[in-house]
Amino acid sequence: MAPRTKASAAGILALLLEPEPLLKQHALKALNPLVPQFWVEISEFIAIIEGLYEGDELSQDGRNSAALLASKVYYYLGDYDEALSFALGAGPAFQAERNVLGSEEYIDTVISKAIDQYVGARADDEEGRIQVDPRLQAIIENVFKRCIEFGEYKQAAGIALESHRLDIVARIYSHTKDTEILAYVMEAVLDTGFKLSYRTEVLHFLFPLFPLPTSHSSHIHTIIRLLVSLSDVSVTIGLFSALIPKERLLAYQVAFDLVEGGTQDFLQGLRDALPAGEGADAEVYGKLREILSGEESIKLYLQFLQRNNKVDLLILRNSKDSLDPRSSVYHTALSLQNAFMHSGTASDAFLRQNLEWLAKASNWSKFSATAALGVIHKGNLDHGMELLGPYLPGAEGAGAAGGPYSEGGALYALGLVNAGHGSGRVVETYLIEKLKAANQDPVQHGAALGLGVADMGAGNTEAYDALKETLYTDSAVGGEAAGLAMGLVMLGNPSEERRNEMLLYAHETQHEKIIRGLSVGIAFLYYSRQEEADDVVRDMLADKDPIIRYGGVYTLALAYAGTANNSAIRQLLHIAVSDTSDDVRRAAVTSLAFLLYKNPSQVPRMVQLLSESYNPHVRCGATLALGISCAGTGSQDAVEILEPMTKDPVDFVRQGALTALGMVLVQQSEASSPSLASTRALYQKIISDKHEDPMARFGASLGQGFIDAGGRNVTITLQSRSGTRNMKAIVGMVLFCQFWYWYPLAHCACLAFDPTAIIGLNEDLKAPKFDFISNARPSLFAYPQPTKPPTKETVEKVATAVLSTTAKAKAREKIKKREAEGDLMETDEKTDAKKSPDVSTPKAEDSQESKERSGDISPIAGSMSNLTEVIVVHEGDSKPSQPSKKREPNSEILANFSRVTPSQLSYIAFPTEGRFKPVRAIAPTKTNKTGKNAGTLSNADVIVGGGGILILQDRQLGEEVELIEWHDEDHDVPMDVNLPAPVAQAPAPVVDDGPEAEPPESFEYPFDNDT
Repeated sequence: MAPRTKASAAGILALLLEPEPLLKQHALKALNPLVPQFWVEISEFIAIIEGLYEGDELSQDGRNSAALLASKVYYYLGDYDEALSFALGAGPAFQAERNVLGSEEYIDTVISKAIDQYVGARADDEEGRIQVDPRLQAIIENVFKRCIEFGEYKQAAGIALESHRLDIVARIYSHTKDTEILAYVMEAVLDTGFKLSYRTEVLHFLFPLFPLPTSHSSHIHTIIRLLVSLSDVSVTIGLFSALIPKERLLAYQVAFDLVEGGTQDFLQGLRDALPAGEGADAEVYGKLREILSGEESIKLYLQFLQRNNKVDLLILRNSKDSLDPRSSVYHTALSLQNAFMHSGTASDAFLRQNLEWLAKASNWSKFSATAALGVIHKGNLDHGMELLGPYLPGAEGAGAAGGPYSEGGALYALGLVNAGHGSGRVVETYLIEKLKAANQDPVQHGAALGLGVADMGAGNTEAYDALKETLYTDSAVGGEAAGLAMGLVMLGNPSEERRNEMLLYAHETQHEKIIRGLSVGIAFLYYSRQEEADDVVRDMLADKDPIIRYGGVYTLALAYAGTANNSAIRQLLHIAVSDTSDDVRRAAVTSLAFLLYKNPSQVPRMVQLLSESYNPHVRCGATLALGISCAGTGSQDAVEILEPMTKDPVDFVRQGALTALGMVLVQQSEASSPSLASTRALYQKIISDKHEDPMARFGASLGQGFIDAGGRNVTITLQSRSGTRNMKAIVGMVLFCQFWYWYPLAHCACLAFDPTAIIGLNEDLKAPKFDFISNARPSLFAYPQPTKPPTKETVEKVATAVLSTTAKAKAREKIKKREAEGDLMETDEKTDAKKSPDVSTPKAEDSQESKERSGDISPIAGSMSNLTEVIVVHEGDSKPSQPSKKREPNSEILANFSRVTPSQLSYIAFPTEGRFKPVRAIAPTKTNKTGKNAGTLSNADVIVGGGGILILQDRQLGEEVELIEWHDEDHDVPMDVNLPAPVAQAPAPVVDDGPEAEPPESFEYPFDNDT
């Protein structure tokens, strides 16, 4: 007989009122399994149950049962704090409840609450003074034990990291010896919102746990990221000292990788701290110093960009022919397009071929055109002064032939050439001198911007003081650049004194340009400082001046760049929908990109609603947020949001959408991104449409420059190859966003261009010739096809025109003649009809050839019969015969110094029988070596890190090595824009138009027979 279902717990609850303790204890145990069904009834007796737990009436076992019952009742009431409190008091009863069927949800919730409480207590206890409840400690220790027993190592490591229990991390690693656990902990502490002090503590704790890397170790990428993030000279020098005796090649590789993400002061500290070495080690340390200077990497990447330059000059010529050079907006647009497309290639072919166009620049467009030379020659540290010599100010104040605008643009260009590498070099002293001597606004502006970009993050107090003097002249143009440059020079080095003097002057001056420059300059001071910036962000966002609030938004974004900090994201979203200033709202939406660039797939979902906002400034901010965060990924989600915005009724929204599309689709192919061809066609259409708004045409020019940036050999990314923040790229994109107010700042977008190459070097740091394999279809990562020049339509030879009246008259005469002869036959009529000019039979010869090739001719109008489209199946054939197509191979062989896009890295492999093999993995993740399913890519396929400069291990030491010949680029400068010499235009493409049509034969109109 089946047991009857209970309808109420009233009978058992009545036992709690009995005086006998045993009856009460029995009632508590009987009620525990009934709580899920009758917790409402039981909750009315909660006071009695709590009294039984707190009193001495029952045994310890009975009190544990009372605590467990109270905990479960509070759980169903939704009071999880009380549920945890009584669960801790239940002791063994709570532990036994783990094995009861149906209690899983209750147990998981209480343990989750226990973990949260433990983490909160440990996080607040930075000095170790707070005593954690031993009962809570016991539950957490049991959680750690069970996680390790069941192999949930990452879950245990995550709890240990949040609760500051690094001893648990060490215990897990000693149990597993798996470096992936250490890598997981490192990535968690770097990519989430932990405090800077704790982050540094964790990194110092993790580094000794890693085993000393050897060639082909799987954790080399992790160690590089740890060293760059830590930026501790002593720790890095210790690693070099351990590697040099046995892993000299790996030491070179580590040095190259550190240059990719390290700051100027960190690399300078390493060079100063490296010992001189003795004997053979002296040469090794000398090479390490040479690598750590960064100049070796720059030279190699410049060689790559110059050797593989695939710029399509026809695109630039079409833009030049469409954009009126008399308009400063259009002239600047084409200057930027040309600069971005030739960035780092040192190719000034377009400028040389269009000197007449270049000479039409005036005032600030001349400033921008001259500054564009710095983008084209970016990284050419050795020849920068020589290249820009004709435009730079004279030694004794004698200006260049171009006047102050060319001088200022040249000084700015000099800073772009030496971006991030000016500290301690001649260019730094030169720019400081020219800044102090400048007495004209354009020259002050260019010198200040150039000094700030060249000395980025150097912390040079002399440069800072010179900029401050320029600021105090209260010149709007020079003061804006000085405010920005002060922040750039002291990038990431905030001090209360600097912040206060910049804020004070921002409140005192009447120039909006100076206020904006100082506000963004303060944001640069707090780059990557996280919680240290909270106070200044709060003060700036509360200011009544919208320009200072604008700077507060960028301060928040730069302080938490790349962390995806939830609090910062919520704050930006709140500002985006609530601030009274359109500029502040636009900046808040754009700043989301700087927080989330490591998680680009999240941004389209986050800004989708904002992209449909009624406020056009919010929509414009959404376009830039998508462009910056999803740059180089080819994200289809981002493209689907941006494409409709190119038809927005507001011109500056279209400008932002067109610019962002170029960022997203950079280095994409038509095989990997179906939107590429339509986007290129859209750019051409908008640029050539003279009725389109100037802002939209400007945005299309920028997008065209981005999509083909760096000779189609660079991508746009805010991360370094080591996976850390790319300081120059982040700063460059923040400055680029200011082009809304000042076009010359758009040049700084080139700081985010990252060459995508595999460059192999041997032990002597020379580039040998070797091949490697890309296990993917060549079309998936191919360069775009060059634009075809427009061709004239071929004039076809047509039949001679004959008047209908003439044809009728001739036909009547022939009929009369044949009737008279009596020889008129049906066949003759058909023959005459075929010969008659009255019957339209164009291309008869072609039709006859088509008939012989493909089938019969339809008797209607001489057209091809539809039957010819049917595929003929011959007898004995099982399938229709179809023309054979050449199948595309699944792989291709690439040579040293070849372009390899970030998405392509997972398909790269070195042949096993090859002579050279890299000392570290090409990519930091597991690679796909099969080449299967290589037809589609997703955002997750874009790999951060890897590629770049690889040190190669030679398996055939002693044999002769064939080296790559160095490509020497001419360092001539375009002729002065004020000397309109004859233009050396490239020869026009020869178009074969075929034979011309013959003129019609002469004829006489038969007036007499016209009937």
